[in-house]
Amino acid sequence: MSEERFGEFVLVRRHGHVAELVLDRPKAMNAVSTEMARSLAAACTALAADRDARVVVLTSSHERAFCVGADLKERNSFSDADLRRQRPVTRGAYTGVLELPMPTVAAVHGFALGGGFELALSCDLIVADRTAVVGLPEVSVGVIPGGGGTQLLPRRVGAARAAELVFSARRVEAAEAAELGLVDRLVDEGEDREEALALATRIAANSPVGLRAAKRALRLGHGLDLRAGLEVEDAAWRTVAFSGDRAEGVAAFNEKRRPQWPGE
Repeated sequence: MSEERFGEFVLVRRHGHVAELVLDRPKAMNAVSTEMARSLAAACTALAADRDARVVVLTSSHERAFCVGADLKERNSFSDADLRRQRPVTRGAYTGVLELPMPTVAAVHGFALGGGFELALSCDLIVADRTAVVGLPEVSVGVIPGGGGTQLLPRRVGAARAAELVFSARRVEAAEAAELGLVDRLVDEGEDREEALALATRIAANSPVGLRAAKRALRLGHGLDLRAGLEVEDAAWRTVAFSGDRAEGVAAFNEKRRPQWPGE
């Protein structure tokens, strides 16, 4: 297993074709400061260009929290001009996770609030343990979910449910979060990272070309009418139909062996 650090607060660990993107600011419960946001965006840029990374798992180094959201202590010192200057930086961190071209899995435990939950929502799948507490409490401090929450949460749970959660600013504990679809898989305490990495390993056994194309079709087609969505799917199909991965997949099936994906 190799490691690469991006700034002081973000770490990338390699587990074969699975990249673990670690939020590593434990003294602040992974509160997203300007510096941490820059590092997260830089790590995502590097991962997006890495053809060897087939799946990314977003984890936390803090034992009791995934991420508590924006660094409000830092924000409290900002002038209005400071806040305007910071906005593109923080937005780049959330967009960086959201736009990773390969499948992504968040491993959540403890608090995942505000921007912390938005980072999880930016992933394709969320594995949470029974200590998880999620929510978007931004309106309780005079702002709104600004890391994608107003757009990503309705896509998960529907418009009315998302409105209730955003407007009430309430925290949702793990069991209810699973029931509402705020997380996809609920595991025993302390097992979120292990289960997320195991899930990622199973996903990474599949064609990297196919995985990226499937994610692109799922993301771009969401919300379109059926005819337009099928056109998005057809465009994605054409990118894989004549690929080396498709040829290898068919050959491996016929020869009853595991495929050795060329990734192109």
